[in-house]
Amino acid sequence: MELKKKMDSFLELCRDNGLKITPQRTAIYKILLESDSHPSAKNVYNKAKKIFPNISMDTINQTLLTLNEIGAVFIVEGTGDVRRFDVDMDKHHHFRCIKCNKIINFHHKKYDDIDMPKGIKGKFKVLRKIVYFEGHCDSCI
Repeated sequence: MELKKKMDSFLELCRDNGLKITPQRTAIYKILLESDSHPSAKNVYNKAKKIFPNISMDTINQTLLTLNEIGAVFIVEGTGDVRRFDVDMDKHHHFRCIKCNKIINFHHKKYDDIDMPKGIKGKFKVLRKIVYFEGHCDSCI
């Protein structure tokens, strides 16, 4: 999907969730869309600061958490590092290099269909299934 379509979908999602469409919120989302990695709040802040010199780190953090709440971004958990944010909301999984911290998206249909273990099946409502691998990427081997 091209950038304009993704931005239009984002604006609609904001409206549907009763969020004001502010220049800062729009810029933060666009920064995430244009990123070729899974940026941290600090990475987003450094780029947003070039557009809005007076923007605060708190604004960045609050915006990213709000975007996660409405389903516009996903927090990549389990990195053992600062929170990283993923704007790709399609089904996929992650591989993180423990040497360079690069996070790589991949899709494997079998992982989408993993069954819940018997001990917890029926006790929870599964919203998303994500498989997370760690190791060394091809650049760090």
